[in-house]
Amino acid sequence: MDHKVERKEKKPSFAAALLVILFLCFAMAIQIFVLHQDWVTHITLIIAAVFAAAVALYSGFTWDDIQKAILYGCEIAMLPMLILMLVGVLIASWIPAGTIPTLIYYGLKILSPKVFLLTVAFVCSIASVSTGSSWTTGATFGVAFMGIGYGLGIPAPVTAGAVISGAIFGDKMSPLSDSTNLAAGVAEADLFEHIKCMVYTTGPAFILSLILYGIVGMKFSSGTIDTSQVDVILTGLKANYHISPITLIPPLVVIILAIRKASGLAVMVIASLLGGLFAILFQGYGLGQVLSFMNDGFVSETGVEAIDALLSRGGLQSMMWTISLGFIALSFGGILEKTRILEVLLDKISNIVSSAKGLIATHVLSSIAVNLFSASQYMAIILPSRMLVPAYKRLRILPQVNSRTAEDSATVTSPLVPWGLCGVFFTGALGVSTVEYLPYVFLAYLTPIISIIYGITGKFIFKEGDVASTKAYNYSEE
Repeated sequence: MDHKVERKEKKPSFAAALLVILFLCFAMAIQIFVLHQDWVTHITLIIAAVFAAAVALYSGFTWDDIQKAILYGCEIAMLPMLILMLVGVLIASWIPAGTIPTLIYYGLKILSPKVFLLTVAFVCSIASVSTGSSWTTGATFGVAFMGIGYGLGIPAPVTAGAVISGAIFGDKMSPLSDSTNLAAGVAEADLFEHIKCMVYTTGPAFILSLILYGIVGMKFSSGTIDTSQVDVILTGLKANYHISPITLIPPLVVIILAIRKASGLAVMVIASLLGGLFAILFQGYGLGQVLSFMNDGFVSETGVEAIDALLSRGGLQSMMWTISLGFIALSFGGILEKTRILEVLLDKISNIVSSAKGLIATHVLSSIAVNLFSASQYMAIILPSRMLVPAYKRLRILPQVNSRTAEDSATVTSPLVPWGLCGVFFTGALGVSTVEYLPYVFLAYLTPIISIIYGITGKFIFKEGDVASTKAYNYSEE
C-alpha cells in the first residue's frame, strides 16, 4: 500500500480531535482555578500530551508515529531553545560589562517634567529592550515612576498604563526576551526576521501610544517632579558600573550582525563573549567570576534596592524553566500536528482561514482567548501559533508573520488578564489593580487592532517571494 494513502487513512474524528483540546482546557482550568498552581504548566501539558497520544493510538496511529511526532516537535524547539540558553548567558555578561547599566543610565537621563507619561513609556521601553524583561522593568523603574507620578498628581492607573506599555514593548522587540524567542521558535521563524517583521505593527502602535500619553499627560505638566528616586538609581549606577559609550559596542555588534543576517545562535555567542571580555577589561572581574555569572546569573550588590532588583539576573540556568516548557509544549504540538488532530480541527474552520484576512483575525482572537483562559502568555503564544502553521503554509505566508501575530495578540494582552501571571505581577508591583490600569495600556489595544487591519487590507502580510528572508517554511511538505 502506498505510504501516503496509508497516512490519509490514519485520521482522528472531529469529536476525538475536539476532545483533546477540551481536555487541555479542562486540565488548565483545574490547574489554575481549582489547584491555584500557576507554575506547574509543564506537568499539565505532559498530562494533556498523554491524553492526545491515547486518542492518536485509538485513531490508528502507532507508538512509533507518536514518538516521531514528539521528536519532530523537539527538533523544531532545538535551535530557539539553544538561543534562549545563550540569551541568559548574554544578559549575565552584559550586566557586569556595564552594557545594560549604561543603556539604563542614558535612558533615565532623558527624563523631562513636561512630558512625564510619554517619557515613562519611552524609558521603560529602553529598559525592557535592554534587559528583555517587562517584569523587572515594572518592578524597578515602574515602582520609581509610580512614586514620581503620585508627586505630580497624576492618577496611579494612568502612570501604570504608561509603565506597562513601555515594558511590554521591550518584551516584544528585544532579542533577549524569552517570549520573543519562543514565538519565533514555535512559528519556525528566524529570530531577527521575526523582530524586523514586528516593526510594521509594534512600531506604529508604540508611536501612537506615545502620542496618546503625550496628549493625556499635557494636563498634568504643571507639577514639579521629585526626581530623588531616579537620582538614587543614576548615582548608584555611576558609582558601581562602568558607564561609558564604549560599553555600547556589544549591542552595536549585535545590530550589525543582525543586519548582515548572521545566525541568531552565532550572534548570541559572539555578543556573550564580547560582554565577558568587557566585564574583565572595564569592570575588573576575573575570568572565573565571569564564567560563573554566565552559568548562574549575575548578582548586583550596589546596596540600592532598585538597582540590585533590576540587575540581579541572567545566567544559563535561569532560562531552564522556559526552555523546558518550550520542549514540552512543542512535543505536545508535534503530537497534535503529526497525528492530524490540528488538521481535523482546521478543516472545520477552513473557510475562515482560507484567506489572510480570516487567518490573522482568527489567530489574534484565539491567542487572546487562550490568554484569558490559560492565564499564561506562553500558552497563548504556543498553541494558536502552532495550530495555524499549516494554514500559514497553505497561503504561502512567511513564518515571521505567524510569529508576529502571536506576539501582537498574546504578548501584549497578557498584562490585561486579572488572573493571569502578568496581571497579578503588575498589580502587585505597581499597587494598581488590573481593572484600573487596563484602559491606559494603549499598546495592548493598538497592536492587535493594527495586526487585524493588515490582515484585512493585505498590507505587510509577507508571502513567499515577496521579501528576502533567511528562513521560510518548508512548503514542499504541503
